Amino acid sequence: MTKLDQVKNRDILDMINQNDKNLDKLHEIVRKSFDEEKLIMDNLLHPTDEIISEGQKISDRVARFGGSWSFIIIFTGLLVVWIIYNTTVAKQEQFDPYPFILMNLVLSCLAALQAPIIMMSQNRQEEKDRKRAENDYLVNLKAELEIRSLHKKIDVLLEEEVKQLFDSQVTHLKLLKQLSDHVDRIEKEIKSGTKE
Repeated sequence: MTKLDQVKNRDILDMINQNDKNLDKLHEIVRKSFDEEKLIMDNLLHPTDEIISEGQKISDRVARFGGSWSFIIIFTGLLVVWIIYNTTVAKQEQFDPYPFILMNLVLSCLAALQAPIIMMSQNRQEEKDRKRAENDYLVNLKAELEIRSLHKKIDVLLEEEVKQLFDSQVTHLKLLKQLSDHVDRIEKEIKSGTKE
């Protein structure tokens, strides 16, 4: 095996070793990114269970019904029937004559009770929205970590590729120098052989 073949084999082995080192670095980057994302994935896949009390369930139902068209239509119909009945029947049968004081009292009580119940439901909805926003943030953070990981991988690949190209050029220059020296020696031997 000539010296040139030894140099070629050594260069090939160096390139293979360098590729193995690059793969090890990429594996390390991937491993780190998985470790960083573990917490995020745990929070997204296993959210805390929401414990809803009976009162919260009732407030949700009241808020859902109180903010619906069915409630508006039924309540408006009830008020119209109340007013028509109390204005058209005889005075002795009216249970709430014209200024409709009882109706005003019922409406005030209904508003006084319904408002806090709806606010409780809205507070719970705000909490759900906040948790949803946190999950969205975690998803965005996970995507950002993925992008950073990809950038690191690309940077490592480019860095190593530039290094390999530089090393390859240095090796080729050494080989060219050796070949040039070898050619110069042969020329000197030829010239010295022809002079004798």
